[in-house]
Amino acid sequence: MSAQGAAAGEPLLSVREVTVRFGGIVALDGITFDMPRGVVLGLIGPNGAGKTTLFNCLSRIYEPSSGDVRFEGETILDRPAHRMAEIGIGRTFQNLALFPNLSVRDNIMIGGHTRSRGGYVSDALRLPSSRASERALSERVAGLIDYLNLHDVAARPVAGLPFGTQKRVELARALAAQPKLLLLDEPACGLNHEEVHELGRLIRQIRDERAITVLLVEHHMSLVMSISDRVVALNFGRKLAEGTPQDIQANEDVVRAYLGEAA
Repeated sequence: MSAQGAAAGEPLLSVREVTVRFGGIVALDGITFDMPRGVVLGLIGPNGAGKTTLFNCLSRIYEPSSGDVRFEGETILDRPAHRMAEIGIGRTFQNLALFPNLSVRDNIMIGGHTRSRGGYVSDALRLPSSRASERALSERVAGLIDYLNLHDVAARPVAGLPFGTQKRVELARALAAQPKLLLLDEPACGLNHEEVHELGRLIRQIRDERAITVLLVEHHMSLVMSISDRVVALNFGRKLAEGTPQDIQANEDVVRAYLGEAA
């Protein structure tokens, strides 16, 4: 982003009239919202509202039928999914996408390699640039292992670790790529009450200490409302409401979407 754009307060992420059609089904219908830097934004809605579809557009798994997604003022729609990390967009998945037979440390290292600038030749020949990059990554991974309290399991394979621990490994892997925007897909899914509380504290800590903007899709309403600065509510592929958590909790359309017309 240009200095002029930063001075003008350009949003980090801008979603503009994004529509997604699967055959005759409209999964998203003209979704528009902006994300300033440094916010936690919660994306909510009943099952089938379009949350995951929008998330998959932001990470380039799905191609919008129309509309645009801009990151730091530039469209991301000309980039393939495997090149999102290099511009600063990281993601976790509702269904863990870890390598179960690799150690915790190696899984986190893989996340860091998505931002690696070394080429095949330099890596194969162990050129100085490649060695320096690998050293920096190892130090970054060691720091994340401490930051997320994973040092006791760092050398263990991911398979067999408690589910909450595996969630922290995936979060560490996403952070290893040094994202500017972190997309969290149902991060509280499968966690117990204490783990959800700790997750909320951790997300805010990551935002505050690492200057990472966070967009999360989540069904756990108490988590969303307690940590989000802004909330976007979807229903049947359309944006139903946008505002502060207090605004959303008081919105009659949102209440009806979750609780039914009788509410």
